[in-house]
Amino acid sequence: MRKLMKIAASAAVLASAVTLIAGPALADPVNGSGSPVTPKETDVVSVGSDTSEYLVDQLAFDYNKSHSTGPRLYSWDAVNPVTGLTDNIKTKFGCTAIVRPNGATAGLTAFYANAKTSDGKHYCIDYVRSARGRSSTDPAKGPGGVTFVALAKDAISYAANATTNAPHNLTTAQLNAIYTCTATAWNQVGGTSTDTIQAFLPQTGSGLRTSFLKAIGVATPGSCVNSSVQQNEGTDPQFKGNADALVPYSVAKYISQRYHSAKCGVKPTATQNRFGCDEHGAFILNSVNGTKPTTGTGTGTTINPLFSAKFINAIYDVVRWAQTRDNIPAYLEPFFASAFATTRGWICSNTTARQDLINYGFLPTPFCGTGS
Repeated sequence: MRKLMKIAASAAVLASAVTLIAGPALADPVNGSGSPVTPKETDVVSVGSDTSEYLVDQLAFDYNKSHSTGPRLYSWDAVNPVTGLTDNIKTKFGCTAIVRPNGATAGLTAFYANAKTSDGKHYCIDYVRSARGRSSTDPAKGPGGVTFVALAKDAISYAANATTNAPHNLTTAQLNAIYTCTATAWNQVGGTSTDTIQAFLPQTGSGLRTSFLKAIGVATPGSCVNSSVQQNEGTDPQFKGNADALVPYSVAKYISQRYHSAKCGVKPTATQNRFGCDEHGAFILNSVNGTKPTTGTGTGTTINPLFSAKFINAIYDVVRWAQTRDNIPAYLEPFFASAFATTRGWICSNTTARQDLINYGFLPTPFCGTGS
């Protein structure tokens, strides 16, 4: 839906918004009928990663549908689901408006501010969706710090158009050369074309960007790299018909878009995902170090568990550290708790939640709910 960013200044946005409302369910906090709601102070709210936003929207929807009492579970997308813009949001009733966090790093920055509701009793952000693990700049796992709670497994490959000058397999060393600008033409990395490589990255706040650069051993991308695209959107105009473009892509998001989602602006069927739409465009995922990122066909497509190990990427829910058995705050344990807690959390134990993970392209993990 971020394709709307390109036309946000025109009157076409209004018409597009009407179309989208009739199509895939809009995200951001919604009730069981899909209508927007303002979370209460006692509700549990997240911001952060684009990679897991629609999965968490679905988990929240299903949790709220199956629980008639207690706090509701809600999630704010990385960008506005109608306009595709980074706007201002009030995460809960009684909270001061903030710039919508676009990505894991932006979400964690807002989270670390520890803003509370006007009554001073509840946090305005309860957890953060993250497509990267703990970094040296994050507070430690301990008093006053945070816990990175495992949710599921993803993977990261590189995407290019079906008609492309990019080889259909690149090694870690070749990807390093591309993103440090040591290699600038395709024939330097196994291709036949002398065209200039157009390497793209998501915005600097993206957890997927951080994880991909870590996997290929790049601390700082070279000056030839373009960081102007929203992650996981093959429909970006910069990619259309561009045989020289490549960009890191969440394998789970790609599977969800291509095999489980309706076309953008079209109402999903009963067997398609409620949240998000097919934004993969003409992109295909490619192999890394001789291993394919997916296995299976059609709706049976999953992440290849034998995909190049460095490119398997866990996704997390980041919470404030607590002195509990699993270091998750007691009020969040009904949602996220691991097997080490007295009662395992709904997300890590419920069969509907497990199917949600699969439908949105992720691999369930036995470490769900485990903190690091």
